[in-house]
Amino acid sequence: MALMLFKLGLLVCVFCLVVSPSQSAVLSIDLGSEWLKVAVVNLKPGQSPISIAINEMSKRKSPAIVAFQSGDRLLGEEAAGLVARYPDKVFSQLRDLLGKPFSYTKKFLDSSYLPFDINEDSRGVANFTIDDKVGDYSVEELLAMVLGYAANLAEFHAKVPVKDAVIAVPPYFGQAERKGLLQAAQLAGINVLSLINEHSGAALQYGIDKDFSNESRHVIFYDMGSSSTYAALVYFSAYKTKEFGKTVSVNQFQVKDVRWNPELGGQDMELRLVEHFADEFNKQVGNGVDVRKSPKAMAKLKKQVKRTKEILSANTMAPISVESLLDDRDFRSTISREKFEELCGDLWEQSLIPLKEVLERSNLTIDEIYAVELIGGATRVPKLQAKLQEFLGRKELDKHLDADEAIVLGAALHAANLSDGIKLNRKLGMIDGSPYEFVVELDGPELLKDESTRQLLVPRMKKLPSKMFRSIIHNKDFEVSLAYGSEDILPPGVTSPIFAQYAVSGLADASEKYASRNLSSPIKANLHFSLSRSGVLSLDRADAVIEITEWVEVPKKNLTVENSTTTIPNITLEVGAKNTSEESNANLHVEDAGTSNSTDSSAEDQNATEPVTERKLKKRTFRIPLKIVEKTVGPAMSLSKESLAEAKHKLEALDKKDAERRKTAELKNNLEGYIYNTKEKLETSEEVGKVSTSDERTSFTGKLDEVQEWLYMDGEDASATEFQERLDMLKAIGDPIFFRLKELTDRPAAVEHARNYLAELQQIVRKWETEKSWLPKEKIDEVLSKADKLKNWLAEKEAEQQKTPASSTPAFTSEDVYLKVFNLQDKVASVNRIPKPKPKTQKPAKNETDKTESSDEKAKSSDTTSEESQQSQSNESAAESNVSDNENVDTEINDHDEL
Repeated sequence: MALMLFKLGLLVCVFCLVVSPSQSAVLSIDLGSEWLKVAVVNLKPGQSPISIAINEMSKRKSPAIVAFQSGDRLLGEEAAGLVARYPDKVFSQLRDLLGKPFSYTKKFLDSSYLPFDINEDSRGVANFTIDDKVGDYSVEELLAMVLGYAANLAEFHAKVPVKDAVIAVPPYFGQAERKGLLQAAQLAGINVLSLINEHSGAALQYGIDKDFSNESRHVIFYDMGSSSTYAALVYFSAYKTKEFGKTVSVNQFQVKDVRWNPELGGQDMELRLVEHFADEFNKQVGNGVDVRKSPKAMAKLKKQVKRTKEILSANTMAPISVESLLDDRDFRSTISREKFEELCGDLWEQSLIPLKEVLERSNLTIDEIYAVELIGGATRVPKLQAKLQEFLGRKELDKHLDADEAIVLGAALHAANLSDGIKLNRKLGMIDGSPYEFVVELDGPELLKDESTRQLLVPRMKKLPSKMFRSIIHNKDFEVSLAYGSEDILPPGVTSPIFAQYAVSGLADASEKYASRNLSSPIKANLHFSLSRSGVLSLDRADAVIEITEWVEVPKKNLTVENSTTTIPNITLEVGAKNTSEESNANLHVEDAGTSNSTDSSAEDQNATEPVTERKLKKRTFRIPLKIVEKTVGPAMSLSKESLAEAKHKLEALDKKDAERRKTAELKNNLEGYIYNTKEKLETSEEVGKVSTSDERTSFTGKLDEVQEWLYMDGEDASATEFQERLDMLKAIGDPIFFRLKELTDRPAAVEHARNYLAELQQIVRKWETEKSWLPKEKIDEVLSKADKLKNWLAEKEAEQQKTPASSTPAFTSEDVYLKVFNLQDKVASVNRIPKPKPKTQKPAKNETDKTESSDEKAKSSDTTSEESQQSQSNESAAESNVSDNENVDTEINDHDEL
């Protein structure tokens, strides 16, 4: 069991990460109802391996919203600034509207005071009407914009392209939501390595730095976010395994159960405050005024209520103030924490239900739970914490994880493990399961509804990923439906348990084709299903299985002398079935090569011309692929290929328009900044007056005023090209002035630098004369000549510059000076690199003593008469002579150096 868990486990690392030669980065996204968090795994030197990507406002979480204003699309923080002014153009809660029926969406938006203009599409889900210029968008398209924004944050943070991602989803997400989110990511150009349940991400972050080898533990992760609440029971343990010949301990965890309330969260508490303050405002104004009828007023009130609720988490009293809430009437009030808790009285008990259900179904007591870790923003509410403490009987709650970032950081670990470009060596095995059970239902001609046509396919908490196989005896085409196993546990908004339907065809034709053959068993269809790592269930393929038994003539094997001439056919049954495809077995006869040993030559001739055969009963199995056509209808239906292509084109056009808008805004800011900075210099800098004439300044100021007036009048809707043209026009006038202004200080500094170097050069030359006497005189003369030329050039140019007005083109520039100094320095360096020449030495002649010694050695070794030995000795003597010669040479060189 431990080995199986190890193979299925997730290998994650937080300390040691190794990257492939190419730079790699992956991201994780915690997609919430209101906010999104982005983490990046990037092995760039000097950067934390796993870090949170901040947005354009340097915040660690960003609003998960899309807005449209005057045909422009705004995302994240840009869109958040429009919530109170244009509540009907800022689209939020997109995650919670994915895969929901139109009626559910309409009811949800009305109860949340979200005045979106929606219509029902062919799938029975809501489309969002932006305006006449923009058109309609599906939830998948709007969500793709949010995911694209998240990917851009990751790329800006990592400074490299990032396309591989893991996205965290709440456990109650059903098949429609999961498939819809994957399609949204596809539209955003994101390659989803996997969806991960939020509780698994939190468990990864919790267990990555702990050791469970001495003690296993049960931990409950309790998460209350803005729109939902869940409790997940996770079992952490460790097992021993062999790695490279050593026994090591590997940590692991398994999700045992998870329970949820998808319609209870921090927003419900805020809505109670909204209703309370709306009633109070209506009472203050009177005359039948109802603030709820004004979408803009309700958007303002909701925005302030969020702040009031946050204040109440740390204080017993909190104020609320809304300027011009309705009809220019201001609203101001206060509320106590006690009153707030009274308004939400029924919510506190509801918040405990998921926790109670997990404990009841696990047969565990509270004492057997090691920790109850709190995550999610709403868990900061003091009353909720008090209720949890009371139920658990504990004075302190477990808050070891970051309530906002634990999920996205754990998902980043999962992304790093799944990525091809990043290797990890700290291990934590992960086994998550399906939060829903699934059944398969079959329907078709002559199919009776019984236990064989409705089977449990995926029990609840079955591990992810998994593959399943089911078989049905039938000979007609039929339909397959995939459905949730229990109508008591359905995703929010789902009214029908069926979420996928397929038509399987080709079985009837195959049955008719083989009906006349000798069938050894009834024809059946095999169905192959898969439950992906992302929790998506699908019918992958279907095969018709046909088994046929037939008599065939085959050459007889192992003939003896006695039966080689007269052979009686034997009847045998071949029990081994062979699995083949229809194409490879069109000919059912098999030719087997047989041999016969006999001393009878006539028998051998007979066997050679007329082989003796026998009859065998052969069993063949044919597997014929069946055609599968998806027939899913309703909200669970995914976008078609045509719709995806059209949506991709629309989003690309928006991306291009956004890039142009950002470029335009940048150039507009550049132009505006140039005008203000230049005007300030012209008005305040005395130095500018030295390098320009009065007429120049007057004319330039007039041009600046002219462009500034255009900028705030006709330039509001100008293009990037127009901004750039006017900026270039102003710079053409101003750059020469500011260049002369810059040269006022740069040119004297350059001249001083040149003169200092010329003085330094004199010392360099004197050092050459004393320490490098071998340097050629003509080379030194060249350096001195260049130095004289530079000195004369400086004198001439300075004299010329003194006669040139400061408002005219300079006689020479600082760049001219530095260039000439650089050329001189380059020449000096080349002369300085000339090496000292090696002394000339003569090779001494061999002395007679060496020759005599060599001859004596040869004489002593004359015992052998082999020519090869004589040659070897000769070579040795020559080598000895060379060594002696070299020693003499070295001695002479050393003597010369000493002199």
